[in-house]
Amino acid sequence: MPYREGGCVSALSIEPKTAADVKVESYLKRFERRVEAAPPGQCPLTTVSSYLETGANQTCGKCVPCRDGLPKLSELMRELANCQANNETLETLRALAQMIRDASDCAVGYEAAQATLDALDIFPEEVEAHLVGHSCTQGMGQSVPCETLCPAHVNVPGYIALVGEGRYADAIKKMAVDQVAADSVSTPGRLPDSGKRIAVVGGGPSGLTCAYYAALMGHSVTVFEANHSLGGMMRYGIPAYRFPRERLDEDIRAILSVGNIEVKCDVRIDAVAMAKINDEFDAVYVAIGAQLGKTLKLENGDAEGVVSAVDLLQKIGDGDYPDFSGKKVVVVGGGNVAMDCARTSVRAGASEVTVAYRRRQSDMTALVEEVEAAVAEGVEMAVLEAPARVEVDESGHCTALITQPQMIGAVKRGRPAPVAANKPERRIEADVILIAVGQDIDVDPFADFGMQAQRGSFVANGQLESPNLPGIYVGGDCQSGPATVIKAIGAGKVAARNIDEYFGYHHTLPCDVALPEPKQNDRTPKGRVEIAERPARERKNDFLGVEYGMSLEEAEQECGRCLRCDCFGAGCQVDGRFQYV
Repeated sequence: MPYREGGCVSALSIEPKTAADVKVESYLKRFERRVEAAPPGQCPLTTVSSYLETGANQTCGKCVPCRDGLPKLSELMRELANCQANNETLETLRALAQMIRDASDCAVGYEAAQATLDALDIFPEEVEAHLVGHSCTQGMGQSVPCETLCPAHVNVPGYIALVGEGRYADAIKKMAVDQVAADSVSTPGRLPDSGKRIAVVGGGPSGLTCAYYAALMGHSVTVFEANHSLGGMMRYGIPAYRFPRERLDEDIRAILSVGNIEVKCDVRIDAVAMAKINDEFDAVYVAIGAQLGKTLKLENGDAEGVVSAVDLLQKIGDGDYPDFSGKKVVVVGGGNVAMDCARTSVRAGASEVTVAYRRRQSDMTALVEEVEAAVAEGVEMAVLEAPARVEVDESGHCTALITQPQMIGAVKRGRPAPVAANKPERRIEADVILIAVGQDIDVDPFADFGMQAQRGSFVANGQLESPNLPGIYVGGDCQSGPATVIKAIGAGKVAARNIDEYFGYHHTLPCDVALPEPKQNDRTPKGRVEIAERPARERKNDFLGVEYGMSLEEAEQECGRCLRCDCFGAGCQVDGRFQYV
């Protein structure tokens, strides 16, 4: 045993964690999963109260505001959540939170106190209901979480149950179409003709969804598409290796098979054409997407070899693939489009592909799996490098991207902002520079017609109605800003329903698929089945789909994990939780 003057000391250990710490970490992971799985319909004040209790348990006890203040703050918030508070309680709660925020020594106290103050401002109606009405709707109207949180409000438990029983033609999802092509399944029957005509401007996912449901309701639909083919960003923005074109074409054929949908491609709509459409049709849905690429204001930013990522992907959508054989490609950006361009460049034969991003890799807005896939395929991530200028040769062609190294700084708008570091500039050789820093919307022709736009996107109310223009609806990326395909699909469904209501109808579309009864068996906890992909060394050489898909055995197990809370749980006496209509 080691000795020192005055006595002995304990032996040092190379394992700093105690058995208790290891167990606590395990419980914290379970707690984290529980927070992630929180269903919609939770009481906001109860949620804040739970957050405060966690903060109170984390305090180190060294500063009085945090050590003594957070437990008291948690107690007051619990009183409010339990409808046992009065105005004096609320005043004390706010004053105590302000004191803890201003006087605590670390983020444990500051964050908990600031979260309390934010909650009082964000949820005034809930505070009023608990304080004055002594009422809380916690658990009274919880909906099916997966269905409610899906932007298109798809009946998720239903199709999972159908896939679980092998009824793929009734389900039609990713696993289902691996077994049965979408265009080989009969669509629901159309309702009788209404005599109403709807124009859909834009043949992307949102426009086609609106056309599909409107046609099923008996309305006549004409789709105007500016490109050579339908599909929007699913064809002209998502590479084929991520979404095989044969699947897209199957979906489009299935939509058009409903009937009473006319398609006019290679038609660009200006203000005059829009006015004519408005006169000839009973309603119009504008869903033009966001198909213009943003630019960077750099020295020599318009040099030869500097290409918009959106333009590159649009050409690929028409079958015009680039040849980057032996070239060095630099992609500027950190989103999914940047990853698409980087991985496309690898497949196009580039000798080197580098992604230049001004923040950290963990700050990239691209899906984590997309970033990991790009790295696996040989893409280099040059992070904390802000584009400064483009270097060109005598002919005006780009030769390199010059970047200014960054360091991470203060948190702004929810994430740390980069600031210039005191380091020399970096030169990244480039024969091609792809700019993938976002997308813009071509609002000008429609603004000239009279549609309102703000900050580069169209203005609409919650029903997707364009202000002061009866019968004009707008949705998808051109209204929400660039987002996901499923969100655009959800907007198309909303537009179709609201146009139907605008006509004075309230059509209900029949669903002839009988869902399987829920099984009363116990659910054994099992891990999620991850989609397997082709090896990077193989897939990076072609544009074929990268995913293998699930086996039938894996699909059956995965479907068996669904708890069928559409039938069990809250409201089980009336056939489960309420479902989105």
